[in-house]
Amino acid sequence: MNDCAPVQGDPRRSIPRTDALLAAAEFVAAARLLGDQTVKSVINDAQAQARRAAISPDQVRASALCALAARTRNSTSLRRVFNATGVVLHTNIGRAPLSGAARDAMTLAAGYCDVEFDLATGRRARRGRGTLAALRDLLPDGTEALVVNNGAAALALVASTLAVGSGRPEIVLSRGEMVEIGDGFRIPELIESTGARIREVGTTNRAHVADYERAIGQDTGFVLKVHPSNFRVEGFTSAVEVPALVGVCRPAAIPLVVDIGSGLLRADDLLPDEPDATTTLRAGADLVTASGDKLLGGPQAGLILGKPLLVDRVRRHPLARAMRVDKTTLAALEATLLGEVTPTYRALHADSHQMRFRAQQLADAVGGRVVPSQGAVGGGGAPGLPLPGWAVALPQEYADALRQGDPAVIGRTEAGVCLLDVRCLAPEDVPIVSAAVVAVAALTAPGSATARRNNT
Repeated sequence: MNDCAPVQGDPRRSIPRTDALLAAAEFVAAARLLGDQTVKSVINDAQAQARRAAISPDQVRASALCALAARTRNSTSLRRVFNATGVVLHTNIGRAPLSGAARDAMTLAAGYCDVEFDLATGRRARRGRGTLAALRDLLPDGTEALVVNNGAAALALVASTLAVGSGRPEIVLSRGEMVEIGDGFRIPELIESTGARIREVGTTNRAHVADYERAIGQDTGFVLKVHPSNFRVEGFTSAVEVPALVGVCRPAAIPLVVDIGSGLLRADDLLPDEPDATTTLRAGADLVTASGDKLLGGPQAGLILGKPLLVDRVRRHPLARAMRVDKTTLAALEATLLGEVTPTYRALHADSHQMRFRAQQLADAVGGRVVPSQGAVGGGGAPGLPLPGWAVALPQEYADALRQGDPAVIGRTEAGVCLLDVRCLAPEDVPIVSAAVVAVAALTAPGSATARRNNT
């Protein structure tokens, strides 16, 4: 008889089976990154710990996932973090998390692939043709598309082509739309770096159709409208919307370019003040520029959408080659457009009851309490729009330890407590975050080595 075999009533009988763990979504994802054998080995190690009573059976899953996270981290200086801030598009931790379909597509494209090769003819083909077709299918008929490496590049390339490259270097822009976004990045400085110059119209809080009409002249390359994105001006304000600007630009044969910022392709009832590409193009804009890694929920990319003749002019500019995206970005963007609902969309539209259930699961596991929480869109999108949800309140001193722990959990401190907002946590994340909190609680408990050091 094997003395190590579990007997009736032995808690080791509840250790999760290997095949059940391997079939779970988080382990399937890890296997794509690390390989099936590595994942199976890590699971077996965690099961062995449970058989020795080093951990409990219900900790096997979380222990294996933590070990896999450490294995992943060894291949790069980047560390995975769990976003418990309640900010969906948190710029400092990578904005939009990619869907499983997008990650799979990037893995496929990382090797040899037909990015510029026609397998039927054996000849060179148009780069990113599948991605561009997927974009066109989601936009109004007759729309052409170009993808570059980020939103700022999209606007800079348009300015270089339609203003500087046309010999009409002036861009008409409202003073109220001369915005600065994160890290000191300013729209006017970006435009001027291309060699174009800005013709300012209106005032900080008000602009009128007549302002644009007076500003357009023989040096006007195009009229630019920029969505402010990360701030709101309230009170005595007015702005000229796209249909009215079309009425100014068309008679003068001047293109209208609209930078919508966050990359919505279609209107979303949750974000009524956020412009989308479809509505903007149907209103008459000639070109729309946007980001791919914000509300679209895809990889970092810049989108240039609009009239085929103008998009083709932009595509043929020499700088377009310098700003093009790589094969993995094209693959991830196409999968984002064609595949499953993105994590960004799920987090934005998360059901309140499901969030509360996840928060209660976490609270029950770690001894915290469930409290209401106000999340945010982030990434410069929908400023001031509250996203009501739920969080788990913990002692404030947990925040630093969780952020620096393994795995890293990023919460926020508010009113003297550490809040872990569950909006951006998937159901499979809850056991991992729970294990991280339990570990921090053990380190900070009275009598622990960490607590003794902190008190000396």
